[in-house]
Amino acid sequence: MIMIKEKLTSLKLYGMANALEEYAKSEAFNDMDFEEQLSMLLEQETIYRHNRQLKRLITMAKLRYSDACIEDIKFNAQRGINKHLLIELSKMDWVRNKRNMIITGATGTGKTYIACAVGNSACRQNVKTLYTRQHKLMSELRISRATGEYVKLIDRLSKVELLIIDDWGMSSLNDDQRRDLLEITENRYNLHSTIIATQFPIDKWHSLIGDPTIADAVCDRLIHNAYKLKLAGESMRKTENGV
Repeated sequence: MIMIKEKLTSLKLYGMANALEEYAKSEAFNDMDFEEQLSMLLEQETIYRHNRQLKRLITMAKLRYSDACIEDIKFNAQRGINKHLLIELSKMDWVRNKRNMIITGATGTGKTYIACAVGNSACRQNVKTLYTRQHKLMSELRISRATGEYVKLIDRLSKVELLIIDDWGMSSLNDDQRRDLLEITENRYNLHSTIIATQFPIDKWHSLIGDPTIADAVCDRLIHNAYKLKLAGESMRKTENGV
């Protein structure tokens, strides 16, 4: 048994190796025929690889709330959340169809949590996801110019299957940042999905972006094919464990 486990480990079949060590203690397992034993070990290897991949995707996603989940969201009427729509969105068909999502609402209404919950669902369905805030994103792009990594960063952002940009519009943009936004949205349009979370209603976005021509282009690529969630009610931070 030790030799078999060592062979499985050398082949990087860690799930099977760990399961074999546990199952070997079971009389029920030892009474099974070879096909049944192999089936159980393969199932454990599948679970091991899935959990490892999920952990890697969630780590790479850098979600602000890595444990956020749809099931924990409070769907009371005052919040204005369409429960049926959000559950459907958690199935990720919209990502496979290259559509976007826009979450708006006042400070504290749960925009970030909902965005992270959807991002968590995406990771669980093997969708490569990345969470960032607009100010941080702009800072990283500025630094990448100085270090010669700009093209590489733009390329990485373009290839993320689900990009979540939080705190949209919270900081003013200069000319370079406006062009950065256009570059990102243009490269992602009809290829990958984006979630925008912001306290600013969509009709304010042109003034937030600044340049009318660039604003038209950015908004066109983000808005027209987006699902829109408009949150209402008072700040969830006023309630205990409010999400």
